[in-house]
Amino acid sequence: MIQPFIVNISADWYIIMESRNMDMFLIPTVLLTSVTMLVNPVLSLCVLCFPSLRQETRYLLLANVLFADMLFLTVNLSIVSCNSVGLHLPAPLCEFMMVSMVMTYSASVLTVTLMVVDTYVAVRWPLRYKEILPPSRARKIIMSMWVIAAVCPVSLLVMFEVVMGKDQQSRPVCLVLIALHSLEEKLKVGVPLYFIIAVSLCTALILYCYIHLYIITRTSGIWRSRYSRARMTLLAHTLLLIMYFVPALVFAVELALLKREAKDDLGVWINLVNMCVLMLLPRCCTPYLYVLRYREIYKTVQQVLWKTRHQSQRSAA
Repeated sequence: MIQPFIVNISADWYIIMESRNMDMFLIPTVLLTSVTMLVNPVLSLCVLCFPSLRQETRYLLLANVLFADMLFLTVNLSIVSCNSVGLHLPAPLCEFMMVSMVMTYSASVLTVTLMVVDTYVAVRWPLRYKEILPPSRARKIIMSMWVIAAVCPVSLLVMFEVVMGKDQQSRPVCLVLIALHSLEEKLKVGVPLYFIIAVSLCTALILYCYIHLYIITRTSGIWRSRYSRARMTLLAHTLLLIMYFVPALVFAVELALLKREAKDDLGVWINLVNMCVLMLLPRCCTPYLYVLRYREIYKTVQQVLWKTRHQSQRSAA
């Protein structure tokens, strides 16, 4: 039966974590999550509350990335905390958290890809940009993107429920990795291949847009200076995109390692580094990068903070 198989792997996984004091990975998780949560809500409210920002497609996409990241960080912190103390979560709650984690991660990656496409459209067709991607169409695209992001985890959950049956037991470790590994062992489906194909398609689309952007703008002179704004922006975006996509590839490697040997310490280390550091780094850098990148958002944040500070001083007086 697949149920005892999952429980045994979860128990072995927790024993390895406990024997190697891997609960210390909770510290970077809390720190990176806290640093991100200090800024993300402020930026999201600035975009949604100010009409001048809300009517811009690029800012709507940015707000969606920040929202998806906040959801992901909340779920990820909950899972890491429960796994660190070996809390036996009820099966339905564990499955809900796993689906939410995959969906929010996919939504972040898809939205980041759409932001590159939005930049390409703005540069390629500047006079028709408002006609091609108005805010109303951007909202529809964002809603469709969330549906697409939910299709895969929900379909995998349905398959998991069919395979597992009704007799589900709680387990000390709640991990998407173990659930997908058990599903792959039972149905012989290539789950790692899905992540590799999805990341490859998004990467190919991003590379296509960036190459064409360079071809379009290479004669404009913006690339001549080594420290030009365009060059630095491209470098920052490239690093950020790499940080968003690398964890998905690492996850595929984790599945391969778990398939080779379920009790391998290396697999546990890689999984914790991926969940507690690699997946959180781009989400920690994103708000600080864009608040400096977009002058409108920077000025809006300054205005909000100045107004809040001024009101607090008046009330104190």
